[in-house]
Amino acid sequence: MELRFILPNLRRLDLAGTEVLVAGITEDERPLRGLAGLLDFRLQGKLSKLLASGFISGRFGELLLLPGKPALAFDKLILVGLGSRGTFGDNTYRHALSRILTTLEGIRVRSAVVELPGRHFFSMRPEDATSILLEMVADRPDHDLWTLVESNEAQQAISQQVLNDRRRQRK
Repeated sequence: MELRFILPNLRRLDLAGTEVLVAGITEDERPLRGLAGLLDFRLQGKLSKLLASGFISGRFGELLLLPGKPALAFDKLILVGLGSRGTFGDNTYRHALSRILTTLEGIRVRSAVVELPGRHFFSMRPEDATSILLEMVADRPDHDLWTLVESNEAQQAISQQVLNDRRRQRK
């Protein structure tokens, strides 16, 4: 799997050029923050309305596929429920990531823009989140390219971690 990066910025996301965008939502974060908050703004509050109506809640394991166009540059938007921020940890991260991988495989998407689960509220270090991602996709060949939504600082940390991991694998 190849990793690229994009800043959490609507203009940059518009230029990403992939079919699918994936973001996480929690049960206890209102208004929405992170990538979901940016998308809600662009969608004129559609995500907030779905939350207010009870159609989605952000509960752990929830998954929603929405059309992205014409408001977004993406054909599909996938929202993944992460549960409560207070209970989010490595196991939750792994489960949410597995759900994302399986969903992308099911809809036959090999490249996506992804906000790694929980990263928008800094639940884990970007290096740790990426190491787990690479471990989980090692035996899953259906994923060619993920563009991770991260800050400049996190992008540098992740790039260094990936480089270090690849050096260790060669030894």
